Amino acid sequence: MRIDIITLFPEMCEAVMSESIIGRARAKGVIEVNCHQLRDFAFDKHKRVDDTTYGGGMGMLMKAEPIALCFEDICKKTGSRPHFIYMSPKGRTLTQQRLTELAQMENITILCGHYEGVDQRLIDEFIDEEISIGDYVLTGGELPALVLADSVSRLVPGVLSDDICFSEESHFGGLLEYPQYTKPSVWREREVPEVLMSGHHANIEKWRHEKSIEETKLKRPDLYEKYLAENGGK
Repeated sequence: MRIDIITLFPEMCEAVMSESIIGRARAKGVIEVNCHQLRDFAFDKHKRVDDTTYGGGMGMLMKAEPIALCFEDICKKTGSRPHFIYMSPKGRTLTQQRLTELAQMENITILCGHYEGVDQRLIDEFIDEEISIGDYVLTGGELPALVLADSVSRLVPGVLSDDICFSEESHFGGLLEYPQYTKPSVWREREVPEVLMSGHHANIEKWRHEKSIEETKLKRPDLYEKYLAENGGK
């Protein structure tokens, strides 16, 4: 998979995407991540990518043309048109299901917004999808873009050691993950549940499933109700 990030802060994005599991996957060539400085596609001597809004109002708006030129350059380099995503508080909230779908794509490009956002004409002409990571506003789109890039990358075959690394996690099957424990078996008078040390795999799986349901019902009743509806109330 190839991921291109259009940003005013490519060094920030590179720093995050070069570390840990994702960094190792990039080094092995399992995924390709390219961070593009949007100002490189500005066409005035000051490299401006923003301007005042028509109709008045506070703040500046990102101009359409530099973004269009950057995306068109990416299209030339890939020889195709990547799925173009704009990280926006007006977008559809990101879910594990959508990440699974995006992970099947060969190329995605992510636009990081700034200031008051992006000229609507660019969105109408180029953007395939707007995505939000929650109902709140940040100072820029870099953090949301990195959340998306990280979470979709780890679903690409070869990034994690085994599919089970993500298939048993929270949200993957509609439930939150079960509680987990490590050594020592007793910590400050708190003991690891006996079933986990029994070696009885069927009982352990049953316990984990039951605990996933309990965790979801307690912490995310909205997900619990959805899970019941999709599983016939069981």
